[in-house]
Amino acid sequence: MAEGAGGGPRLAELLAAGRRLWEELEAGTEPSSAAPAVQEKVRQGLDALQRAADMVAQLELFSENEELEEIASADLKYLLLPALLGSLMLKQVDLSRRLEHLESARAHFGRFLRLCRSYGLGTFQLPPASPPGEEAAGGPAPGGPMGAQAGLLAMASKRQAKIERYKQKKELENRLASMRTFVESGQADEEQTREFYILQIQKWINTSLEEMESIDQEIVILRSRGTAKPPSAPPHGTTRQVRAPMKPFILTRDAAQAKVFGSGYPALPTMTVDDWYDQRRRQEVLSAQSAPQRASGSTDEELQAQQEEKEENDDEEALRRARNWDDWKDTHPRGYGNRQNMG
Repeated sequence: MAEGAGGGPRLAELLAAGRRLWEELEAGTEPSSAAPAVQEKVRQGLDALQRAADMVAQLELFSENEELEEIASADLKYLLLPALLGSLMLKQVDLSRRLEHLESARAHFGRFLRLCRSYGLGTFQLPPASPPGEEAAGGPAPGGPMGAQAGLLAMASKRQAKIERYKQKKELENRLASMRTFVESGQADEEQTREFYILQIQKWINTSLEEMESIDQEIVILRSRGTAKPPSAPPHGTTRQVRAPMKPFILTRDAAQAKVFGSGYPALPTMTVDDWYDQRRRQEVLSAQSAPQRASGSTDEELQAQQEEKEENDDEEALRRARNWDDWKDTHPRGYGNRQNMG
């Protein structure tokens, strides 16, 4: 391969540098994907792979109108550039640009899958060209029993495809592991090298399909969050309106039940102690006013004499009752008349 403009790195060197950084990131030696060292590797890998992809486009190495046999064996590895770019795009952690990174990664994976499909590298169904939500608005979603049955069949088909891809991926990884050292050491012939690169491409086909499914699901979530507008905050400086105090209410089914059975809890006080005392004092004043007025012409001395006479009469009556009780006890022994508890 020729060097880049101005004596820059060659295409093979750019691909090797980008792939080496991708492998280091996949190994996960750093504690966090958001660590500055990790994101610096992501940036360097994207820069190297993007420069390599630009050189491939300038050289017009691939075309969707040619056959696989027309591609030189040494050039097959450059087919992986879009897939590696998409994988590195997903390793960026800037949340404010997450949707942009997802759409860019999806475009890279889609470009890779279309190239592989045009060259006959595997049998698979291409995902939609646009992310979810960007397709033209069509008719309403199918409903009813037929629509539900079609949805179940689609889910079953997708699940079976995932199982087949997983089995194929494991088989490809085992074959690649047995061939890697032999090819990278330069001991493999052209046919073996070609088979090794084709196996790598087929492995990345399965990876790209899985990544696009995950991307579509995340895009749907991010766009649904964007459409859900937060409640508008009140203008700055405004105060909350003071709510009027609520009137007390009865915790019973209705007013009629409350009248019959009460509220279901002890009644609350309706007046203070001071209010009750004032009310009693007023009642005593009214009762005193309603009593018969004393006869005109009566003096205080006459009223006092009448009161003393009444007290003496009361004392004589009490004395008579006490004497009668003593006489009765003298003639009747203790327990007299107790017929139920004899003895």
